[in-house]
Amino acid sequence: MPNTPVATSAKLADGREIWFFDEQPTLRSVHDERPLEPRAGGSQLRWDRLTATWTAVAGHRQTRTFKPPSDECPLCPSVDGRLTEIPAESYDVVAFENRFPALSTVAVGEATGEPFVSQPGRGRCEVVCFTSDHEQSFVDLPPERVRTVLAALAHRTEQLTAMPEVAYVFCFENRGEEIGVTLQHPHGQIYAMPVLPPRIESLVNAADAHREATGECLQCAVLADEIADGSRIVAENGSFVAYVPYAGRWPYEIRVVPRRHVGSLPGLTAEEMDDLAALYQECLRRMDGLDDAGPVPYIAGWQQAPTGREDTWHLAAEIFTIRRAPGRLKYLAGIESGVALWVNDIPPETAAERLRDAL
Repeated sequence: MPNTPVATSAKLADGREIWFFDEQPTLRSVHDERPLEPRAGGSQLRWDRLTATWTAVAGHRQTRTFKPPSDECPLCPSVDGRLTEIPAESYDVVAFENRFPALSTVAVGEATGEPFVSQPGRGRCEVVCFTSDHEQSFVDLPPERVRTVLAALAHRTEQLTAMPEVAYVFCFENRGEEIGVTLQHPHGQIYAMPVLPPRIESLVNAADAHREATGECLQCAVLADEIADGSRIVAENGSFVAYVPYAGRWPYEIRVVPRRHVGSLPGLTAEEMDDLAALYQECLRRMDGLDDAGPVPYIAGWQQAPTGREDTWHLAAEIFTIRRAPGRLKYLAGIESGVALWVNDIPPETAAERLRDAL
């Protein structure tokens, strides 16, 4: 990257950690003057014996901030005497521990055994603010800011993965009220989890089975097959390829994959980071260009290597929207929610063609 952002850490009034990622060297003296209550840590992970999966139970999140007006946004800078989660008058990119976390480093309670298995919800949830501008969106960020966001995600991934209780780090962004976004300020989140989430565990099992049978990386093989076929390729550059998955589940779904076998964001070279920033933002523009119905609601997530699997995992970003047409959304109905059989109304080849033509 042309410039590596300067990372500065500090503490908020209740002891939570905050990181500033500045594009220019900045001398920061951070003091949070809010009289905050002690951090909540009452979440719990419960084991579902029927499905062999974990569920996080976090009742304290019911009181979290819900759709505040823009002049009460907790993610804007602290100016004119209004104190927010960001104790600074300006910032480029910021990451801080969530005030209402599903998983927490101060989780309390003891693990329980059969028949009702549980463990304290230990882990970490962070909020990542992409810009101090409340009205901006990731798709509109200048290229340097996109690179700064990616550098911040890589920094946090590396540090969180090193925590002894963390099995998986997931970085993601939700955009749009249709998705369920409760804070309009452009931001993402990071969950550092003590267990593998079900979808990642499914991907791990498929990758392990393929490697055992062939000795090769499954994502490398899928990427080669998609490039050879070509019908679902959306865009590409020197380091990354964006394609619609052959068995995509959502109306418009893009997978952004590095050509080189690399497990997580911290493992990318400077050139790869530049290429990722350009192609990732291009994919978001293509999503927005599908129709004239306004900004597309989407979820974007980074499928990074589980702890200890950096060499065998292949990084991928997944971007999808629930909008299948202007005024029409893809809801998870009985067949998807009840038995997890997905029905996609738009053939992936059609989706890829429309995305190619969107710019």
